[in-house]
Amino acid sequence: MIKPLCNLLFGFGLMSLGTHALAADTPFTWPKGAKAAVNLAYDDALDSQLDHAIPDLNKYGLKGTFYLSVASPSLQTRLEDWRTAAKQGHELGNHSIFHQCAKSSPGREWVSVDRDLDKVSVVQMQDQVKVANSFLHAIDGKTERTYTPPCIDLNAGGSNYIDGLKSEFVAIKAKSGGVTPDMETLDPYAVSVDFPTNVTGEQLIAVVKEAAAKGTMANFTFHGVGGDHLSVSREAHEQLLKYLAENKDIYWTDTFVNIMKYVKAQR
Repeated sequence: MIKPLCNLLFGFGLMSLGTHALAADTPFTWPKGAKAAVNLAYDDALDSQLDHAIPDLNKYGLKGTFYLSVASPSLQTRLEDWRTAAKQGHELGNHSIFHQCAKSSPGREWVSVDRDLDKVSVVQMQDQVKVANSFLHAIDGKTERTYTPPCIDLNAGGSNYIDGLKSEFVAIKAKSGGVTPDMETLDPYAVSVDFPTNVTGEQLIAVVKEAAAKGTMANFTFHGVGGDHLSVSREAHEQLLKYLAENKDIYWTDTFVNIMKYVKAQR
């Protein structure tokens, strides 16, 4: 009896190994046969996003993600415009309350002493982000959210504050890089993103083409569009939108929360 049992167990082992190998060799697939996913996101709740980015997204039938800093003047003066954007299907993402960044990092002379993330504790920053979630819920009624840490700084007072927030979010953009290298090894709480500034439409399109060649995804986070700070021209931005709209069979362009819910469901 021992020998047949061993053979049976060995056979099951081969079957399991074969299934595992098949799963490992199966490429990641996107909805409707698309070759790549693209997320168009926008930081800081800027007027140019309401005046230029959202109208252009709507023109081409595309949905974007807007990471709102709750203390932004635009959120105070144009709250109904942001609520309308959410009703149109755009995602309102969390970008904290005060947009605090680490003043100790290179090139951070612009960070005020009152907004220095180095001087904030982990608990204080986590509480701030949770309060921002509650504020956003009051705008759009949503309970699923994504987060982009201001300046992609992950430490508050010298210690990581992101790890303790994972349960609050579907996914988090937490490092630089516009094209995801590999979907199978992607950490949903350390997704890479590119922050385009002063680039051409051709350069933006080249990024999504790279993502299609790899079968992964491209994540952009713009700031100003045709105005405000760290801006791209409205023309370059619209050139990208037009290209994506004309190639929907290749690119699945959607909100970050929708894309990452899909990614997590495939695992």
